[in-house]
Amino acid sequence: MAAFKNLVRFATGEQQYYGELIRTENNRFTVQQFNGNPFDGLVLTDKVHHVSSLLSPVENTPLIICIGLNYKEHAKEANLTVPTYPPVFTKPADALAGPFESIPIHPDAQSHLDYEGELTVVIGKDAKNISAEDALDYVLGYTAGNDLSARNFQLPEASGGQFCYAKSFDKFAPIGHVLVAAQEIKDPQGLSLVTRVNGVPKQTTNTSDMIWGVREIVSHLSRGTTLRKGTVIMTGTPSGVGFFRKEFLKDGDVVEVELGGVAKVENTISYE
Repeated sequence: MAAFKNLVRFATGEQQYYGELIRTENNRFTVQQFNGNPFDGLVLTDKVHHVSSLLSPVENTPLIICIGLNYKEHAKEANLTVPTYPPVFTKPADALAGPFESIPIHPDAQSHLDYEGELTVVIGKDAKNISAEDALDYVLGYTAGNDLSARNFQLPEASGGQFCYAKSFDKFAPIGHVLVAAQEIKDPQGLSLVTRVNGVPKQTTNTSDMIWGVREIVSHLSRGTTLRKGTVIMTGTPSGVGFFRKEFLKDGDVVEVELGGVAKVENTISYE
């Protein structure tokens, strides 16, 4: 069992800590400080802090792994045939961002900038050759994430069908605001997922629409490959992405992704 229920990370002065989220009120967070980290051990202290913002719920990651074409309705809107195995691509560690950060957008990534709200998984311990039956035992927790994408670099004529470059710019993977412990979510395939742009819902679904569930994804990714603790897995986006709406993100837009009513990122797009 994890030592936390709703894990956050925060700063006081120049110091950064993990903490248990106790209360959110008027855009302020009350957190109880942990010593240590969630991968090597957390010890709850009696120190309580009141902070106005939160950092990414994990300090860093060895790798961000993303799954494509993983919602039935999204496959329909894209008019794509579902393959035998989930499409897999990666983002580098520097794509990780906090839940309330502004996201700097390089000029070459601005013309077709898109959102992808996703259920996001953090691996808690090294995993290799894991069965689907045992897969959830390796999950530290669940959070909300946004797989930001520069579609102009993703189009087949630009990339030959590769996704990685279009999605790998710095801070293109904000996650948070809390990491909900795995034991607190009995079924990750029963969570609501909503993406809003400037307060307007663009994606509204439930993770029950996923083609490959968390168990199958973790098992597949661990086949002959070590998933290191701290690995972040973005499990795919539902229908309603901007590309098929012919709507792309602009400077100053605020993108929210809310998972299960418990985790949310809210990031402002900032053109460089």
